Amino acid sequence: MVVTGAPASVFAHGFAGKRFFPATIATDDPFVADELSLPTISTSRTFATADEPSTRETSFAADISKRITPNFAISAGGVYQWLSPEGQPSRNGFDNLELGLKYQFYTNAAAEAILSAGLGWDVGGTGSKAVGSEPFSTLTPTFFFGKGFGDLPESVPYLKPFALTGTVGVAIPTRPNTTTTTVDPDTGELSTNIEQHPNVLQLGFSLQYSLIYLQSFVKDVGLTAPFNRMIPLVELSIQKPFGRGGGPTIATLYLGVIWAGRYMQVGVEAIVPLNGNSGRGVGGQVQLHFFLDDLFPKSIGRPIFRD
Repeated sequence: MVVTGAPASVFAHGFAGKRFFPATIATDDPFVADELSLPTISTSRTFATADEPSTRETSFAADISKRITPNFAISAGGVYQWLSPEGQPSRNGFDNLELGLKYQFYTNAAAEAILSAGLGWDVGGTGSKAVGSEPFSTLTPTFFFGKGFGDLPESVPYLKPFALTGTVGVAIPTRPNTTTTTVDPDTGELSTNIEQHPNVLQLGFSLQYSLIYLQSFVKDVGLTAPFNRMIPLVELSIQKPFGRGGGPTIATLYLGVIWAGRYMQVGVEAIVPLNGNSGRGVGGQVQLHFFLDDLFPKSIGRPIFRD
C-alpha cells in the first residue's frame, strides 16, 4: 500500500513537490526556511605538522535562519571551539561570527528540484585569536541545488527515494596577505613574514535515501517508528585553495542518518578524513534542528513580508 500525499500535507518545511529535503549537517541545504540548529556538536583530530602537534578539535555551534520573504532569508551562526593539542595546554573561544543570505529562485514540484544562490560573510575580528579566528573577513558567494529522483520511470521504483543536494562556492578573503614583523631577542634583528590568504573553492554534496519517501510514495514496506522517519545519507566536503600560493586540498566524507519529525529532526554522522590534510582517525557530529516555520507558523515562523 502506498500512502500518497501524507508528508506534504503535514509538513511545510524543505519541500519541492512530494520531496522533503532535510537540513544536512556538513553541507548547507538548498531551500529557504525559518530554522534553528541548536546545538551542532562535533569532534575530530588533526594530524601533526611541522608547526603544530596533533590536536583534538571539539565545537559547539548554533545557527538560525529567518525568512524576510517566502524566497529570501538571512542567517547568523556562531561556533565555540575547544582545541586540545598533544603535549600543550588547551585553548578555547568563539570563532568568527557567520552571517549569510540566501535566495531560492527556482522550485519545480514535478521534478522535485530546487535552486538557490547565497552569500556568506565570515566577520573578521569577531572571534578569539586563541582558536585561530582571522582578523579579516571572508565572503563566500555560493550556488545551492537539490534534486529528488521521484520522476524516474516506474520500472525503477526503489531508486525514487534517492535525492542529491549540493553547494558550489568560493571563499574570498578581504585581505590577500598578512605581513608580520618579529624581533630576534638575541640579536635584535628584524624579520618579516608574509602569509598569503588564497581563495578557496568549496564543494559540498549529499546523497540521501529517504525512507519517508519510500513508505509514502513507492511502497509501504512495513517500517515502524523510528525507522519510517529516517533518511540515511552520505555527505562529501571538498576545499581546494587556489591563487596566492594555493594550499593542500581538504576532503572529508560524512556517513550518517537523519530522523525527521513534524517539528524537528536529529542527525548523527561519522566524520571520515579522506587524506592526511583532512584529519586523523574517525570523528563524529550530532545535530538537533528545529523547524521554526512548522513550530510557529503564525508568528516567528512565517516570512516578514509576503511576495
